[in-house]
Amino acid sequence: MEKQIGSINIVITDREAVAIVNRLLSQYADMIYSRNGMPLREENLCIISLIIKGSADDINAFTGKLGRIKGVKVRSILIKTI
Repeated sequence: MEKQIGSINIVITDREAVAIVNRLLSQYADMIYSRNGMPLREENLCIISLIIKGSADDINAFTGKLGRIKGVKVRSILIKTI
């Protein structure tokens, strides 16, 4: 199956969602090459940027699960097929 490389940006507006997001990040850790998290306390936001590599099905499943969490917004860009 073809692999894709891309980025996922996650914005968390509900602090209760942080633990759920972290569990999903652990479940999909084999796809994550880089993770950068930035808590913006004054704005009551957390932003996480990921560089990922995986099949389109796995990436879509991951972003779909993230997007169903209350207080979480997700955007992904897939930039290359290998």
